[in-house]
Amino acid sequence: MRKEKRSLRQKQIEAAAYEVLEAKGYGGTSMLGIAKQARASNETLYNWYGDKQGLFQTLVTRNAEEVKQHLETELQTDNDALSILGTLGPKLLTLLVGDRAVALNRAAAADSSGELGATLSKAGREAVFPLLEQVLIRARKEGQLDFEHAGEAVGLYLDLLIGDQQIRRVIGRQPTPSPAFCQHRAERAVDHLRQLLGHSDHS
Repeated sequence: MRKEKRSLRQKQIEAAAYEVLEAKGYGGTSMLGIAKQARASNETLYNWYGDKQGLFQTLVTRNAEEVKQHLETELQTDNDALSILGTLGPKLLTLLVGDRAVALNRAAAADSSGELGATLSKAGREAVFPLLEQVLIRARKEGQLDFEHAGEAVGLYLDLLIGDQQIRRVIGRQPTPSPAFCQHRAERAVDHLRQLLGHSDHS
């Protein structure tokens, strides 16, 4: 029961952190401000998260958790690589254009120290990118795709999937995409990836 209570309290604190972040930006956000918003003690926040950067690293990690776990689970199966991308795509796009990711990216763009941006990169992109490389290397081994550099192939896939969707969300020019939109765009990304990197019939 104690573990469940702590988990619930962490969710409340982390929700409060997003509220303060949206209101004050990363530079104006303090552990004390988050503690007050969450009606928690400042001591509790420091005991659980270490410092502000530690707290936001937890937020980013938790936000990317579902996508990371999905990839790790799929890589343990015998599923072909492009079908893995097919099930991953909607989850990844939903994550990257979701309200919490938008709040984090807006704050990172306004943070002159670059601290939040570094945290976003480390706990988000750098945690997921190597797993995506493994998926595309599997696609190459299976003869589905042909490329020289896995990192470049992952970059192409992400460009096809995300395009300008995230930046348009961050600058307030696009509402939250529907699940149907994310599904369609994910399928389109895999189709285009196959067209661009697939083995041609005459090769």
